[in-house]
Amino acid sequence: MTGTAVPAVPAFPYRRAAGCPFDPPPQYAELRKEAPVSPIRLWNGAVAWLVTRYEDQRAVLADPRFSSDVTRPGHPVQSAGVFARRDPDRLPFLVQDDPEHHRTRRMFTAHFTVKRIAAMKPRIQEVIDQLLDAMEAAGPPADLVSAFALPMPSLVIGELLGVPRGDHGLFQRAARTLVTLDSTPEQARAAAGELAGYLDELIAVKDRDPADDLLSTLVVERVRTGELDRAQLVENAVLLLGAGHETTANMTALGTLALLHHPEQLAVVRDGAPARVANAVEELLRYLTITHSGRRRVATEDVEIAGTLIRAGEGVVLANDAGNRDETVFPEPDRLDVDRAGARRHIAFGHGIHQCLGQNLARAELQLAYPALLRRFPGLRTTVPDSALRFKEDMLVYGVHELPVAW
Repeated sequence: MTGTAVPAVPAFPYRRAAGCPFDPPPQYAELRKEAPVSPIRLWNGAVAWLVTRYEDQRAVLADPRFSSDVTRPGHPVQSAGVFARRDPDRLPFLVQDDPEHHRTRRMFTAHFTVKRIAAMKPRIQEVIDQLLDAMEAAGPPADLVSAFALPMPSLVIGELLGVPRGDHGLFQRAARTLVTLDSTPEQARAAAGELAGYLDELIAVKDRDPADDLLSTLVVERVRTGELDRAQLVENAVLLLGAGHETTANMTALGTLALLHHPEQLAVVRDGAPARVANAVEELLRYLTITHSGRRRVATEDVEIAGTLIRAGEGVVLANDAGNRDETVFPEPDRLDVDRAGARRHIAFGHGIHQCLGQNLARAELQLAYPALLRRFPGLRTTVPDSALRFKEDMLVYGVHELPVAW
């Protein structure tokens, strides 16, 4: 990064202010006004550009001159655990560029359409009701994370892919290591290898005896036809399994905590019509933006963003929690407003060709989970102050490690 004074570059990620568990780091508001593209130092000592304005982030995400390929020199990877097994020929589609990205992603797209996910809603509701039944039967107190927020999306994505229920602990444990910011390269490689080895064996079983699940369908329709080799399916299954539960689990717990802080907003989610609940989910996604480590790209040629020249080979970090609090797009951005007009303009799911494949599933799970939980336990409350909670600033996906509740 030509001309950058190394000692002056601040370390990233920034920390939240004490006592503000729902708000992004306070530096972002100043950066949006004074230095919307500014240098930062990453965990591995590399220097990259931090982009904090909403429109600039969308511009980068839509620009093919910025690559998602984590094997490219200069790519600002989030941690040692991100795609620890980097075979450039078998990257998951999330970190591929077109045309390879489009070729691989289209094999999965049909399984996550609005229509396909709508058909899954009755089963998602069954999973939710069964977990709430178990919570009610056990009685208070409970940890909302382990009793509900984590198993709900784990069971759903596990059933969708065809992962036996008894094996969920393995993928939850491995995924936790891969999204922990301070995991060592050795720990990350071991976790990635364990999860990939498990899925490789599971896919071999599906090949011998296909069932009615996504992995079986992909084996029969894509692997056997030669469109996708088994190793590529393994890498993409690792992505789907991890992303399919970690994000929704954290949104479920953290969103519930945010609503408990705003009783009038909670009442809307608990009692509102489906369309109003859907908008509330969009606002919670914007307000919390749990993918707080930002989306990452590397420039493949010189590009100017907001008056700053980003040279080929330089990394870019898009702080989407800063973008979702941009006051030029979202008036009073630090206020939770479940009836906010335009809440769905958020970039919590990204933008452009890499916009989250599973967003329809995540929306369906959250739209069903919040009202069901709040109606079942109208007296739901936390049993400890926020100061006693452990927030996931050490993880790629923000949330709470535990959420003790009673009712």
